[in-house]
Amino acid sequence: MARNKIDYGIDLGTTNSAISRMEKGEPIVIKTDVLKDTMPSCISVNKKGSIKAGDSAYNTMKQDKRRATKSWHKGASNTYVEFKRTMATDTKYSCTNLNKEFLSEELSAEVLKTLKSFVTDETFGSVVITVPAKFTVNQKTATMEAAKLAGFKHCELLQEPIAAAMAYGVTAEEKHGLWMVFDFGGGTFDAALLKVEDGIMQVFDTEGDNYLGGKNLDYAIVDNLLIPYLQKNYAVDSYLQDPEKKEVLRDAMKTYAEDAKNQLSFKDHEDIISNLGDLGEDEEGEEIELDLTLTQAQVFDVMHPYFQKAVDICKNLVKRNNIDGSQISKLILVGGPTHSPLIRQMLKEQVTPNVDTSIDPMTAVATGAALYASTMDAEITDEDIQVGTIKLDVNYESTTVEMTEYIPVRLTADSPLSKVFVELVRGDKAWSSGKVEIDSNGDVLEVNLLEGKANSFNVFCYDDKGNTLPCFPSEITIIQGSVVGAAPLPYNIGIATWNEDKRRGVFRMAKGLEKNKPLPATGVVNDLKTSNQLRPGLESDMLTIPIYQVDDFTEAEGKSASLYEHVADVVITGDDVDTLITENSLVDVTLKVDSSEQMKLEVHFLSTDTTVEKELDTNKKHTMLDASTEIKKGFTEAEGSLKTLSDSGINVDSLKEELASIRTDNENTTEKKEVLNHLRELLRKIEQLDANTEWQRVEQELREEFDRLEKAQNDLGNDNSAQLVNQLRTQTDETIRAKNVQVGRELLEQINRLFFQLTMVYQCMGLIRSCNDRFGTIRWKDSSHARQLVNRGMEQISNNPTTEGLQQIAAELIELMPQDEAANAGGLLR
Repeated sequence: MARNKIDYGIDLGTTNSAISRMEKGEPIVIKTDVLKDTMPSCISVNKKGSIKAGDSAYNTMKQDKRRATKSWHKGASNTYVEFKRTMATDTKYSCTNLNKEFLSEELSAEVLKTLKSFVTDETFGSVVITVPAKFTVNQKTATMEAAKLAGFKHCELLQEPIAAAMAYGVTAEEKHGLWMVFDFGGGTFDAALLKVEDGIMQVFDTEGDNYLGGKNLDYAIVDNLLIPYLQKNYAVDSYLQDPEKKEVLRDAMKTYAEDAKNQLSFKDHEDIISNLGDLGEDEEGEEIELDLTLTQAQVFDVMHPYFQKAVDICKNLVKRNNIDGSQISKLILVGGPTHSPLIRQMLKEQVTPNVDTSIDPMTAVATGAALYASTMDAEITDEDIQVGTIKLDVNYESTTVEMTEYIPVRLTADSPLSKVFVELVRGDKAWSSGKVEIDSNGDVLEVNLLEGKANSFNVFCYDDKGNTLPCFPSEITIIQGSVVGAAPLPYNIGIATWNEDKRRGVFRMAKGLEKNKPLPATGVVNDLKTSNQLRPGLESDMLTIPIYQVDDFTEAEGKSASLYEHVADVVITGDDVDTLITENSLVDVTLKVDSSEQMKLEVHFLSTDTTVEKELDTNKKHTMLDASTEIKKGFTEAEGSLKTLSDSGINVDSLKEELASIRTDNENTTEKKEVLNHLRELLRKIEQLDANTEWQRVEQELREEFDRLEKAQNDLGNDNSAQLVNQLRTQTDETIRAKNVQVGRELLEQINRLFFQLTMVYQCMGLIRSCNDRFGTIRWKDSSHARQLVNRGMEQISNNPTTEGLQQIAAELIELMPQDEAANAGGLLR
């Protein structure tokens, strides 16, 4: 029998995944093929081309990663893991056994197919899949695509912290307070703040890092403990100089590091001993073996910086919401790495002492996803319902904090009977509604709920003779004690518009799509103008609207759009309009975002009262080649900007250290999108520092330029120029008091113009002397006339030079120069 609610939830994790469903009002985690609650998010393809997922694939992966050290070639493996971190990119995973390449979405689809196969007693086509709160729109679209590839007809996305909060909220005794969800997974980190009042939970702020998780901890152990061990005992230095061989070695060591990390969450030390023949040979032909003991203290020491990043994110989240850590009544731990006593102690010391470990951090997200799924209508077709089944229209709230609910029930229009009798029986058999006559007009049934539980009700239908009739739905669930408000928008959404002063695209906020607005949401950008005309029927006439999402909590309006995440370009052409849209026509842009953050855009041309609607194609794949190019450009831009700031007396030491750290990450990782994200964060900090210290630099320049002007006045000025200098002195003092950057820039131009006029005679003398010294190398238009001008100028310089006389000679010399040299020389006399 089909379900009227989705009821199935999947935690599609970076390292582990799980599936859960609602059974008799309770979320039940479905066991894997090896009777575990979770399975590794790992795929392998054997030589016969069979695709496997889960534990068997993970064991194969470990063997393959270690065996790769025998050939030192990374392409030898047909196993794949941690592909969630490359969702929405063009990263391809080569498979020699199938002679093809997989995208991340295709590998994720194989994980979903395997999870679906663990359900053997029914088929289902609707599912809720969880995603990190900080996943970009494109990554969420890629997750939807994976669900489609896995055969799901209907997929809803749910942010992982909200799922965890639901799992915790149903069983929590306290139904009020401030909660924080700390979700440290295998590849991503999320933190969320929730306000809970009488069981009603509302997420009001989130933060996170899509490239921070258990994987980082594993490689920290590899780079700081295992690689140094190998360097001490084996000849591997040349391997470490070769990027491909280094990657092979690090990946092999990671398989040992991950096991050690997990064990050291529960004991003081762990022996790492490789089996004979597991690993290849070093540069001198000696077989590499691991035989060392890692202590908990050693491992905690190298993991600490990465856990600290997560803790700092939590501290910033608390600080920007003006909350004290003691006000957080529950800090809920989610994700495998939170088993570590290190992170638990760090959170207690730095965030709040109220760390709650009562839920299973490995299955909480899947459990919460199923609970959420029980509140979402499934897509039901006539084919899903057996012929002769009585279809009922049952309207009810799936979650409530009330003890009694009123449920309207009626027969649907295509019912084969004009009336039936309906009875609701609670799952514990302790309460029944009794048989109530129902027709197409319907009636309202009052149901009593058990407190703090997911209440399951069986729905029975009878004819007027008391015979039982098959009906749909045959079961409903109402969760009492907790209600989750709408998911919040994790980013600011807006568009890029051209800024003539800055000569680049800048971000413009869509009012209504600010971070933390409840979804679905609608935003508007007004007072826009078309950059060109749109002629009806001409596809070549195009208006492009770039959509961006901004993860800065601070004001992003007017900042460089290129430093944020590009979602999609919406292109309006002449084919989309019936009436001529002239250049500079007024335009309003409306963006509509649904609960899974998929978007539609409406463009309204005010002059013709024309509206064009477009769905955003968010399937864009970020190319790794483009990312590498952007990284190279970003490093150059960061270095130049930091030098400019440093030369102006601004302290940029911490930013230089951050840049050096990103450079190191760039050398050690193949995940260029991660590097690009962190580099953009740094460039935004630099841009902010530049904006914050702009007045400081303008003031310094004003003082220096005015001092130079006064010196020139003392040496070269007259009464007229003295009057102008005095006026500029008064203006300079007033501007410095007002700290007005724009006025300061305009004043600098006036000071420079007057300085130029005062020193014109010396600039003309310099030009004439330069022409005399380089006369033979300049391609004169009239060499003879140029020689006469230079001689006359040199004579005046030797006797009694005047500005008027020398300026005339200099101007004529420039006229006689070829265009390229004239441009350079003219710069002196601008």
